[in-house]
Amino acid sequence: MSPFTEEKEKLLFKLVDNANVLLIYFNASGNVSTCNRKVEYFAAKSREDIIGQNWLSVLYPDTNVLMKQQTFKAITDDSTKYKRPNTFEGIITDRSNNERLIFWNITPVLTESGDLEGVLLIGDDITELKESEASSKKIDETLRNIFSNIKEYALYVINLDGNITYYGMGSEMVFGWQKNEIIFKQAGILFSSEDAKTKLPYILQEVRESGQYETEIDLVKKDGQSFPVILNVTRFLDREGALTGYIFIAKDITERKKLEYQIFQTEKLAAIGQLAAGMAHEINNPLFVISGRIEMLLGQRMGRKVKESLGIINAQADRIRKLVDQLLKFSRKTQPKLEAININDTIESVLPLLSYHKLPSSTVSIEKDLARDMPTVKGDLNQLQEVFVNLLLNAYQSMPDGGKITIKTHNLQNTYAQITISDTGHGIDQKDLKNLFMPFFSTKQNGTGLGLSICYNIIKNHNGAIEVESQTNRGTTFTIKLPFA
Repeated sequence: MSPFTEEKEKLLFKLVDNANVLLIYFNASGNVSTCNRKVEYFAAKSREDIIGQNWLSVLYPDTNVLMKQQTFKAITDDSTKYKRPNTFEGIITDRSNNERLIFWNITPVLTESGDLEGVLLIGDDITELKESEASSKKIDETLRNIFSNIKEYALYVINLDGNITYYGMGSEMVFGWQKNEIIFKQAGILFSSEDAKTKLPYILQEVRESGQYETEIDLVKKDGQSFPVILNVTRFLDREGALTGYIFIAKDITERKKLEYQIFQTEKLAAIGQLAAGMAHEINNPLFVISGRIEMLLGQRMGRKVKESLGIINAQADRIRKLVDQLLKFSRKTQPKLEAININDTIESVLPLLSYHKLPSSTVSIEKDLARDMPTVKGDLNQLQEVFVNLLLNAYQSMPDGGKITIKTHNLQNTYAQITISDTGHGIDQKDLKNLFMPFFSTKQNGTGLGLSICYNIIKNHNGAIEVESQTNRGTTFTIKLPFA
């Protein structure tokens, strides 16, 4: 053997012996012919003790792991039988009795005549790699679960053709569409028809030019209901930086808008209340003089036609007086006289009072669904009765041809008493809903527009909330929330 060849063999042996893999070569009988240093470390035996032993007893000295032994042997036998390489992931125990996951490469070694000479096993310890993958997978799964349960955010991706290619992170909760229903549909389905034609192309153009675009816009749910969002759109690039689509993140700001509107309405009502109080007092003074003079004239002898005319004037003055009383009631910030009140009993006490009012002649049925064992609320009985009477009268008047009123009470998270009053009347136009609690706004021909404003103030003074939902020709629902005592 030349010195050069001998030097190469020494180098090859050194590389194999110090390789960071387990290397075992066993003959056709299954006895180990050679191994490297890594095998010595795992087996906690010297190479002299290992050579000549059956390869399975070296890797699995514990007889309690028969199943692992037989599995590995079956795969190795299959490889030797068909004389083809194979791979296998199996667990063995190191010298510290710790389980290690090894990726084995099984290679049959054949003679020149094609007979089996031996088998080369090369094992790579992938324990840390698998643990890292499992940890990453767990983190990814956790993040996915967190994101998918965020109710206010929706994340979706569209391609350059405008088709939705990814739909996740709370999108199903925000829009109501299930993933299998909307995937590969046009993104315009989430916009109003007009916005899909004008605003969506403009947004995508801005993103192509500047990389990102943010706006406040109304999107559309599966049921056709529009809702306000803050929409952030960015480019979706491939590894080479080429544009392949657009990433949409929509934040539902419905609750924020409601709060902003409530604050705005409260401030506006306060300003109008001051104006109404001043107007009421200014009107009352001349009205008192007019009414007094008319009463005095009516007590004198005069012609029938003159007396009829004075009667009409007196009736109109009386109507103005009632309107002024309502203005004063609206403008006065009367603190409620709080006492423990059972909401169910209050509603029951209100129903007989409706007969004292002029109601439509058509049949209107009332259905009650009152929760049992409702805690009491702190409230002013007279004021709350006024609210319920007003809402029930509105419900009656919205159903001139008859219908049904449904009254429900509900214990909301042991914090609020929730009362809903629904009717099957003609409903309220969407453009009128935002003004419904504003003073002097009325959808009735002869309405003063103060009834619901007074209801709003009463509920606010009780630290509660009142909201309304309505659809034309489908009815209206008022929802009141009052804190428990």
